[in-house]
Amino acid sequence: MLRFAMVILVALGGAAMADTPVQKLMDEEKRALSSISQNRLMSYLRRPEVGLTYSRDWLDAQPVVAGGPQWECLSEALYFEARGETVKGQFAVAEVIMNRVDSAEFPNSICGVVNQGTGRKYQCQFTYTCDGHKEVIAEPRAYARVGKVAHMMMRGVTRPLTEGATHYHTRAVSPRWARVFPRTATIGVHHFYKMPTRVSQN
Repeated sequence: MLRFAMVILVALGGAAMADTPVQKLMDEEKRALSSISQNRLMSYLRRPEVGLTYSRDWLDAQPVVAGGPQWECLSEALYFEARGETVKGQFAVAEVIMNRVDSAEFPNSICGVVNQGTGRKYQCQFTYTCDGHKEVIAEPRAYARVGKVAHMMMRGVTRPLTEGATHYHTRAVSPRWARVFPRTATIGVHHFYKMPTRVSQN
């Protein structure tokens, strides 16, 4: 839509369309785009999901990948939080992390989200970052698998599994926030929830 509107603007000439419906349309498009986070906007420009299948056989057939610090943070989070889950469950946990990156309520980087609260008692967002155990990657094949999931999520595949979830927990626990946050999905051993939208008060 935006590209179509820009073509019309060029055809009309900038000076002639200052107060035209096309200019109003462009202004609306600009406002809409400015409300989308940079990470989310970039994901729309690169969406490599043709043929994506939530199966171990499909994931194992994908090439082994590696990446920088943000990829490492996401891969480690998936390894320690979801390596025993199905591929679908791993993508679902990755969705939560990426949804947090896109939310103004959380840090705007993957490492920031994963490490939020680390070092403060009962403030860790992901248990493995403050459980007192050294993080050791003891299962290289499992790490290679979740690394592929992390790579795809960072390249901007869609996130249809959890309907925008920003939180999850295993079925074994029942945190207080789960009583008030709407549940969006249950995948494997995890329940997924979306943080309610805050309404600003003047």
